[in-house]
Amino acid sequence: MKKLFGILLAFLVLYVIYYDLTVGTLPTSTPKPVDAKVEQSIPSKTDLPSFDAKVKPGDTVISIVEHRINKSLPVPIPDLIEDFQTLNGGKSPEKIQIGSTYHFPDYSK
Repeated sequence: MKKLFGILLAFLVLYVIYYDLTVGTLPTSTPKPVDAKVEQSIPSKTDLPSFDAKVKPGDTVISIVEHRINKSLPVPIPDLIEDFQTLNGGKSPEKIQIGSTYHFPDYSK
């Protein structure tokens, strides 16, 4: 009885290997294209001093502003967020996209 069970198990394993190699167990659908869009910021009309910068991978609003002024942020983060949204027509800092150019508040003065 043990030999019969061993032979049946061996056939099952061989069949599973054969099926996996010929038909496959993973779906073979073609990859779906990603709908990526790049939005350009709308120029704002405000007297707040600002500069334009293109967003690179890994950049955040804070890092871009700190890099520009070469020191730590001189204003509280909520003020930076509010100024960024004012300059960019209400665009949230969390939604900035790589490759897009935005207006950033200039605190160097």
